[in-house]
Amino acid sequence: MNTQSHLKQTITVAVTGNPNSGKTTIFNCLTGANQKVGNYGGVTVETKEGILQHGQYTIRFVDLPGTYSLTAYSIEEIVARNFIIREQPDVVLNVVDGSNLERNLYLTTQLKELGAAMVIDLNMADEMKKKGVDVDLALLSQDLGAPVVPTVGTRKRGIRQLIEAVIEVATGKWDRPQSPPIHYGREIETELEKITHPIIERRDALQNSRAGLDNSLCMATSPHWVAIKLLENDKEVLRSLHDSRTRRAVSEQVERSRKRLTEMFGEDPETIIAEQRYGYVRGVSLAVIRQTPQSRMNLTDKFDKVLTNRVLGLPIFAVLMYLTFWLVFTVGEAPMGWIESAIEGLADLIGRHWSDAYVPALRSLVIDGIIGGVGGVLVFVPNIVLLFAAITLLEDTGYMSRAAFIMDRLMKWVGLHGKSFIPMLTGFGCSVPGIMGTRILDNRRDRFTTLLVLPLMSCGARLPIYMLIIPAFFAPDRQAMVMYSLYIIGIVVAVICAKLLRSTIFRGSPSPFVMELPPYRIPTLRAVLIHIWQRTWLYLRKAGTIILAFSVIMWALAVFPQVPAEQLEGLSGEQAQEAALRYSFTGRLGRCLAPVIKPMGFDWKIGTALVGAFPAKELFVAQMGIVYSLGEADGQSPALRDTLKKHYNPLIGFCIMLFCLLSTPCMATVAITRRETGSWLWALFQFGGLTLIAYVLTVIVYQTGILLNIGLG
Repeated sequence: MNTQSHLKQTITVAVTGNPNSGKTTIFNCLTGANQKVGNYGGVTVETKEGILQHGQYTIRFVDLPGTYSLTAYSIEEIVARNFIIREQPDVVLNVVDGSNLERNLYLTTQLKELGAAMVIDLNMADEMKKKGVDVDLALLSQDLGAPVVPTVGTRKRGIRQLIEAVIEVATGKWDRPQSPPIHYGREIETELEKITHPIIERRDALQNSRAGLDNSLCMATSPHWVAIKLLENDKEVLRSLHDSRTRRAVSEQVERSRKRLTEMFGEDPETIIAEQRYGYVRGVSLAVIRQTPQSRMNLTDKFDKVLTNRVLGLPIFAVLMYLTFWLVFTVGEAPMGWIESAIEGLADLIGRHWSDAYVPALRSLVIDGIIGGVGGVLVFVPNIVLLFAAITLLEDTGYMSRAAFIMDRLMKWVGLHGKSFIPMLTGFGCSVPGIMGTRILDNRRDRFTTLLVLPLMSCGARLPIYMLIIPAFFAPDRQAMVMYSLYIIGIVVAVICAKLLRSTIFRGSPSPFVMELPPYRIPTLRAVLIHIWQRTWLYLRKAGTIILAFSVIMWALAVFPQVPAEQLEGLSGEQAQEAALRYSFTGRLGRCLAPVIKPMGFDWKIGTALVGAFPAKELFVAQMGIVYSLGEADGQSPALRDTLKKHYNPLIGFCIMLFCLLSTPCMATVAITRRETGSWLWALFQFGGLTLIAYVLTVIVYQTGILLNIGLG
């Protein structure tokens, strides 16, 4: 909408709202007898206009038809929307029935999407009081990006304050806050970007020719709004593209996007988008209503009464996370064993048919480097699939949004809000998309704080390390709890670090928090399988590229230079293997690191594996497999677990996992941090800071364990 200068004398205000919201009463209070009645051009819908003289301002109020939505399903909706888009009033006065806030705010969200300069009239304030509804007006104003004025239209209460708010917005005197945008979920937002791209590409040309978009319906609005309407199959917007040269490109992309989303969710996109809007409205309502009336609740309300309960919400979330890890260990055990046996059998088969005398270096590369390295990582694919399956189900049912809402109280103590927990939850799968997901945060302080601590969320790449070490040192009935404790430690350390950052480098007030709470859904099998496959494929692709390449490099570093034969004379097979490793580049690097890592309980072999894990965390398993399989027929996980158990104790095993959890992010995380912050300094700050924290805490845990004789057996 047009922003007027402070000298403007005439102000045009569009009055809109749901039927029975008191819109007509407010209109009459504002204009009195100064009204005229007519019809909108081409339709039989009645229109009213009224004039109010207030000081130096002449305010023209246009009473739009009562409507629940701005989607073009009825004549009233079309008239109301087209007036706002084409006539571009200085202010849209949205009359809301405060006693039915959730229902009325659906129209408000669409006005917000449209970018209207808005004033919200929270009408029927007396009914709100009778029903015990107490609304935080300041927070509602922040969330919706518009001033909120309570009124009682039947008694003309609040009318003067309403007029003053209209003048402030129209003249640009009201300081509009940065309110959070409505987010439609990862899948919908991806398709919206695809649709928006060709519109933006041709928009300048269309503005010059005016031939592309009819009646300025789309030219006067943002490409993102146009994309939403096209995805909703809005006939008016589709018709406005009729003569456009962009029609073919846009229409084809819309059809592809609609088809993909329909297959993904089992419902048409307009239904999904409407549900997301209602979720946004519900999130706003939960945040701003201090006391709700006793009323009939739908199924989502009943679930939320328990799952988002101030007392029960956090324990339920904790139990669901524990069940996830229990599932990963118990259900994943059998298929993991099958893959272990297959890889071990492959190594044995090659070892039996490939003589040591025939190109021994290549034989060692294949068995020890490729099979011992990559194979040791592929063993954990079933566990990765199960973890991603559990996370996908929690996301697609709508529960993950509730988890962020539940965490809001804890995050407020940090100086952030629950929305920061969304990219952190994504970080449980992989830190890279999690850091990219911080773009949903509304200011630089929140975003930088979140992305700097996000690698402390235990990503899927760390899971192979846990799955290697936990079964080696901990009884089956304790394995899920040990793994659970690692995830909790990561969250706690992240929260503490975020608190420190927000208290020092990123001081400032947190931005307003609106969390979309979509209705609970039963995910479609197709959607679940697609999400699992996408995430698992990334893991497999990494195993076939990055991990394969670095496994070969680490094998070479562990084999060369080769120790002179005379130095091996008189040594047993195991002693000769140890001497060869010490003489190699790996051994030399490890011995240099040994004094530094000794306070953590680590030897030089663990040290080289930690260095080798920088490109990808899974490479720790590959490196340990290479180091302990050189010179033997196999090096797979069962044998490797036995070897680790022979050389180390549970305390060292836990310290390895703790250090891998907290320490230096992988190479891809460092790169994405640099890209998202625009500076290598922040990436290096994250790299060095997390490594220092990991070192200090691991030393404390190991030395305390030694002192108290814990985990040494």
